Amino acid sequence: MKVALGGPLKVAFRPWVEGLENVPAEGPAILASNHLSFSDSFFLPAVLDRKVTFIAKAEYFTTPGVKGRLTAAFFKGVGQLPVDRSGARGAGEAAVRSGIEVLERGELFGIYPEGTRSPDGRLYRGKPGGLARVALATGAPVIPVAMIDTEKIQPPGKVVPKLMRPGIRIGKPLDFRRYQGMEHDRFVLRAVTDEVMYEIMKLSGQEYVDIYATAAKRQIAEAAKAEKEAEKAAKAKKAEQAALAQAGKPAESDRPGQDRPEQDRPGQDRPERDARGQ
Repeated sequence: MKVALGGPLKVAFRPWVEGLENVPAEGPAILASNHLSFSDSFFLPAVLDRKVTFIAKAEYFTTPGVKGRLTAAFFKGVGQLPVDRSGARGAGEAAVRSGIEVLERGELFGIYPEGTRSPDGRLYRGKPGGLARVALATGAPVIPVAMIDTEKIQPPGKVVPKLMRPGIRIGKPLDFRRYQGMEHDRFVLRAVTDEVMYEIMKLSGQEYVDIYATAAKRQIAEAAKAEKEAEKAAKAKKAEQAALAQAGKPAESDRPGQDRPEQDRPGQDRPERDARGQ
């Protein structure tokens, strides 16, 4: 499947690659990449001679029907491993176990430290639970990777990709064996993850945002919802004003006295007469 898919991808999109020599010809290694598009998991393996195994949500492998079976066969063919993401903690543990198994076989394991696709093309804070734990548990080198312009080829929600050249920059391997045995130390996990993200940032040239991409997605969704509600309220008010105008009635804001301050209304500024009538 890799040969069948990789060839057409390279011919159609002609991806450019820098740092290909940094991927070892044999032995285990972790490819830690930024994540801009659904197609990232296909372009990176397409330019490598070795198989790369990524993890994917289990739904891709369990959907019923002909389409579901074809999807499952496709993901298995390109080296994707199913991971049940029904529980956040369970998903993390499953990803770690899968990564360790792949590396113990002497293969390449691909992972996205951000945990999800970037919602706006920026680079977000890496999650320490997966990448760092796998690296420290196995001693495998971590190779930072930057995908370039893949979000322009296939933005979120788009099925048909746009034909243009993506880029892939592969950095020098990072050795974290000095931290082996410390995979349960959260400060070490954070330090390892941040070092990898810094290298990815240098390779990609992306703006770095020190929050998780999942939090950014929530903020974007909430802002979009608030904007939609404001537009809906504005349309309702406009429709109300139009209905009043058609009926020959002034809108609330046009009615006499509605906008006048209390002291400007007739009779409001007259001083009260004293008991002598003056």
